[in-house]
Amino acid sequence: MIEDEQQFYSKAETYWKQIPPTVDGMLGGYGHISSIDLSSSRKFLQRFLREGPDKPGTSCALDCGAGIGRITKQLLLPLFEVVDMVDVTEDFLAKARTYLGEEGKRVRNYFCCGLQDFSPEPGSYDVIWIQWVIGHLTDQHLAEFLRRCKHALRPNGLIVIKDNMAQEGVILDDVDSSVCRELEVVRRIVHMAGLSLLAEERQENLPEEIYPVYSLALR
Repeated sequence: MIEDEQQFYSKAETYWKQIPPTVDGMLGGYGHISSIDLSSSRKFLQRFLREGPDKPGTSCALDCGAGIGRITKQLLLPLFEVVDMVDVTEDFLAKARTYLGEEGKRVRNYFCCGLQDFSPEPGSYDVIWIQWVIGHLTDQHLAEFLRRCKHALRPNGLIVIKDNMAQEGVILDDVDSSVCRELEVVRRIVHMAGLSLLAEERQENLPEEIYPVYSLALR
């Protein structure tokens, strides 16, 4: 489906460069769904943080495709001692430094990098959160990135993907240069990366006109 890989990535970079560094910008004009999204994510994640002997630690989390830090601020910083952020758009990470306020002091690193080129430090993270960004990676790059994330986990660590899922097949969005995959395709890529699917949940209470959104917990 993606004929020119380099163009696929550079077009996406160009697209995000002209998006305002706001919550509404991060969510494509759907800023009003942010609290619904975050509330469900918190419940989903806390299920694992509370559970028995296999629960992840709460020392360090990584926010992938972090933008201005919407998820870092509202979900990860309240639950983890330190957070690292990675995003391809420098302006978003610059904005994050003010958007995050006082709590932003606990953001350890701001990595400006596309995920296809990003290698998280092995054995570093209790949770790696990857939301609304996997569509910007080719299948191969997504599988390779997830494999690197697996090595970046601390003992009992967890990877969470939260993203749009197509009803069927794979749909290319030419505007922001991304793809939307059906759930089964994402599951297959997860399996290719050598990860197990621990839980899967559909996000409720979103506007009908947008794609279904699913959270997948992986290890």
